[in-house]
This record gives sequence, structure tokens and C-alpha cells, in this order.
Amino acid sequence: MTTTEADMYSESKISLSEAGLYSADGNADTEQNTWRISTEPYLLSAEELGFIDQLGRHLLKFYTVLNQFYLDSAKGKLPGWIAEYLDFGKPPHLVDYGRMKRFKKDLPGIIRPDLIVTEDGFSVTELDSVPGGFGLTARLMSLYQQDESHIIGQENGGIVESFYRMVEDVSGVPNGVFGIIVSDEAEDYRSEMVYLADLLRQKGFSVYAMHPTEVIFKEEGLFVQDGDDAVRLDAVYRFFELFDLKNIPKSELFLYSNKKGRVKITPPVKPFLEEKLGMALFHHPALTALWKNALGPETFATLSHLSPQTWVLDNRDVPPHGVIPGLVVRQAPVQSWRELFSLSQKEREFVVKPSGFSPDSWGSRGVVVGHDVSSAEWQETLENRLAKFPHHPSVLQVFHKGKTVVGSYYKPETGEMVEMKSRVRLTPYYFIVKGASRLGGILATLCPHNKKKIHGMTEAIMVPCAVKK
Repeated sequence: MTTTEADMYSESKISLSEAGLYSADGNADTEQNTWRISTEPYLLSAEELGFIDQLGRHLLKFYTVLNQFYLDSAKGKLPGWIAEYLDFGKPPHLVDYGRMKRFKKDLPGIIRPDLIVTEDGFSVTELDSVPGGFGLTARLMSLYQQDESHIIGQENGGIVESFYRMVEDVSGVPNGVFGIIVSDEAEDYRSEMVYLADLLRQKGFSVYAMHPTEVIFKEEGLFVQDGDDAVRLDAVYRFFELFDLKNIPKSELFLYSNKKGRVKITPPVKPFLEEKLGMALFHHPALTALWKNALGPETFATLSHLSPQTWVLDNRDVPPHGVIPGLVVRQAPVQSWRELFSLSQKEREFVVKPSGFSPDSWGSRGVVVGHDVSSAEWQETLENRLAKFPHHPSVLQVFHKGKTVVGSYYKPETGEMVEMKSRVRLTPYYFIVKGASRLGGILATLCPHNKKKIHGMTEAIMVPCAVKK
């Protein structure tokens, strides 16, 4: 790589643009395609890296236990309201599909938490098992390698190899043929999936990124056209949301082939594993002993420390002798959500999020930060989300403030580096291979410090994470 900041900026911009991952003219239709470019990776200490690396196994345990709790609840071995919460809003045929015995041990192949960097360390504000961004992160990792630092994840083969090994493990077929199916709803991320597939094909692996209409269905399985040949797929990475199935051509054929064992699909078709209210169940006091016993004391303590208190916005009446567990306002336990309507700006340091199975439940869509909106909008948000229960559940979560750090980006108009007070979100990508988590890379998103919601935007700096050598 060249050494000057201007050259680094130009090289990064051109390389990303050529890969279809960046809008060179800055006039992209979506914010995913343009951001502020820094000439340096985001540095983590060896201690921070060690913690994040180990976090993967704790999150895998969480998904393993959540999966088992749901299935046991559905069978009556645990309280029925666990499965009831996780099934709210789902069509019965999809609920039945996710409960099939043949899929009972299937878990997401990629786990991506949102880690907010706080004064006290980290806060896991969200978990995503159908994440975007890993193709972009892979490209950024290849651009930012420097002599002074080591890009995190490269020791594990990086995102590219880790992704392939994950899908290979799911398929059970060494050197198999794999597809990445990208829906119209996920169009913003198509370019990075095409980039990832192209890179793997250059390395000699049979990986194809495709639109659902490009998948060929035959009774013996799913196929993709490669020149004059129709090649059978051993496994599919689905980059489409389950709430969107009715809009995805041939989706019923994908599920049919998966059910018949003629193709493997990851993430598994289990909508209950894609609900944000899983975190609310983790914090429910009636389940504490169950979680602690199933997770083990180390994982339970780690997740208890990292995850903000979360509640399901359930509009059913609380009896006179009952309270919403753990929710305290003005030094008193809360008995009704209406008590939150009149909170002052300082008192409403909460976040409201759609839980899942909704087009508003991914990215920053549908997220409302209580102290970032007016009193009227806050009350309207709560009333609206409560009214949508149980068909479209939402959660209330304690807001964890990110600490202020100083980032810098290159400003081509002046040819100078510009400092920006920022708050940081780290998104590590853990790939599950042979039952263990594998850290493939970490993307850092630095947003202006006055922004309450930290996500990819035109004003953000987006870089891979590195550790000092």
C-alpha cells in the first residue's frame, strides 16, 4: 500500500467502488454505499481483542440454550409462554417448520453482535443471525493492513475463508457447491455478496451469488446455471428475512428441498432465533435459574454484564398485585406501561425496537431512542407499539451510552485529515465451524458523538479493527 494519506484514500475509494461496495460520486441511493473514509484501522488493545474473541463462544451458548428452551417450551417441558412469546406474529406453517425434529439442533452459522464501546467496556445491544456487512468488512480488511498493526481475523483465514468453512460445515460436503441467495428486500447488500462469491470462485471454490429467480428447482434439489451446465447446490446461505418469504420467488421450493434433505439452508428456517425479545427472556427473573444452569456461571455472568435490561412491550394488563419485573421508574416498580408516557427527557433513556419478523426490525429501522424524541413522539411510539402486540411485538431496552472517542477521516476537498468526536459500534463476525465460534473480522462504525443511533450512514467512519503488533 502507498504511504500518503491522499494515496490511501484514493486507493481505498477506487478499490471499493470497483467492487461495487462504495458510491464513488457520493450520490448513492442508500447510505450503505457511502461513508467517510479513514486512512487508519480502528485499534483495539490485546485485552479487548481477547475479550471479544472469547465472546463468540458465549453467544453460541446463548443461541444453543435459546433454541433448546424454545423447543422444550413447545413440548410443555418448560413454561409455555416462552415459545408463545417467540411465536407471536408468525404464520403457523412457519412455526411448524421451525419445530421439525430434523432441524432441532440447527443453529445460525454466523453470529454478529452490536457491541457499543462504553466507559465501562462493551454493551451488547443486539444480536443478528442474518447479518449483512461481512462482505464489505472482508474487502476493508484487505485494504488496511499496515506494518504497525495486525488486522483482526486474518489469523483465522479472515472472513472469506471462515464464511466458506462455515457453509461447508453446514453442508457436510467437502469442497461442495454453495449458493448465496439475496432477496430484493436485501438489495442494498447484493454487491458485497457478489464480491464475496466472486472472490471465492477466484480461489477455486464453487460459490454463486444469485437472485431467487436464478435458482433452478428440480425434484432432486436446487441448481444454478453455470455456462451450459446446471450445477446442484449442496448448501445455501439465505440472505433473506423470513418475514419476507411471501415476496421471494420460489421460496416454498427452497423450503421443500431443505425439508426433504436435498439441500441445506443456513441460517436455519427458525424465526424464533431471530427475535430481539430473546434478550428479554434472558433477563426475565422467572427464568434466571434456568438460564444460569444451562449456560454455566461464566457465560451467564458475561451476558448479564454485557446485555442491557430488556422487556417485551406486552399490552396485557398486569394484576393489581403485580409489576413489570425489573422496571423501576422514579424509585418505584412499574405496574403499567402508561406510567412511562409522562417521563421527562432524562428519565426516558430507553430504546424501543421492533422485535423481529417485520421489515422494520433490521438495521436502524423502527428504532426510537426515548431521550432523542419529543414527549409527544415518545408517547405515540409506546402507544403504537403496544397496540401492535402480539402480532408485531416490540421490546423496550435500557439505553447504554457509548463513550466519546476521537476518530479521523480524510477530507478530499482540503486534502487534510479531519478529527471527529465519535461514538463507536463494533460488529464482530463469528462463524460457526465444527461447533465452535471463529472470529473472522470486526467492523468499526464511528458516528458523530451527537448521534444516538450508531449505524452505517454517510457521516460515519467505517473501518476494520486491528491490534497493535
